[in-house]
Amino acid sequence: MDKKIDTKRSWPKGYEPKEENEEEDLSSRLGLLETILKTKSEKKASTDIFKVMSTRRSTRKFSKNPVEKWKIDKILAAADTAPTAGNFQGFEIFYVSDKETKEELVKASNNQPYVNTPLVLVFCMNPSRVKLDFSPKVIMKFSIQDATLAAAYSQLAASALGLSSIWIGMFDEERVKEIIGTDLRPTSILCIGYPIKKRPAKLRRQLKELIHVVGKKD
Repeated sequence: MDKKIDTKRSWPKGYEPKEENEEEDLSSRLGLLETILKTKSEKKASTDIFKVMSTRRSTRKFSKNPVEKWKIDKILAAADTAPTAGNFQGFEIFYVSDKETKEELVKASNNQPYVNTPLVLVFCMNPSRVKLDFSPKVIMKFSIQDATLAAAYSQLAASALGLSSIWIGMFDEERVKEIIGTDLRPTSILCIGYPIKKRPAKLRRQLKELIHVVGKKD
C-alpha cells in the first residue's frame, strides 16, 4: 500500500490502509471476505447475474440518500474477488468519504457534477504488487487490467444491491493523485448512489455485428 495514504480518513471496517505484512494470516482476510459476502442483507439483492448485467444503467442524477454501510462492504468485497494477473491484485481502491475531497474530484474530472455522489471509489494501478517475470510494459498492462476488472465487479455488485453508478474515465490523473494522496496512477472513478429515476435500456449492436468468428477457412 502506498505510504502516502492518509490513514486519518474514514474507511469501511476491515479495509483501513495499512503497510504490507508478509506474515499476515491469509485465513483471517478470507474469513472477513466470506463473512461480508455471505452476510444476510437487510433487503433482498438480485442474485441473477444476467439480470444484473442487463438492467445496469449509467446514472447522472443521484439521490442524496446515503448508501448503507453493509452495501458498501459488499461492493468493496466484490472488487476483492475480481480475477487478477497471478492473483497478485495489482490495484488499490481509495474510498472517498468527505465532501471536500469529492468536490475537488469534481474539478479534476472536467467539472462533472455527478462525481460528487454518496459513494465514490477511485481505482488505481499498483504494478509493484505483480510479482511476475515479465517486462515492465506487460506488468503495467496486467495492473491496469486488474484495476479495471475490480471496478467492473464493484459496479455489478452495486447494481445487484439496487444502486446505480457512473464510471468516470475523463479526469486529470496528476490532480486526482494529489487529491487522494498517492503516487499510484488512477484508472477510473466509480460513483455510486441511488438514482432519482431509473433509466431505460438503450439500443445496442446486435450480437452478429459484435462477434467476429475466427476459424479455418474451408
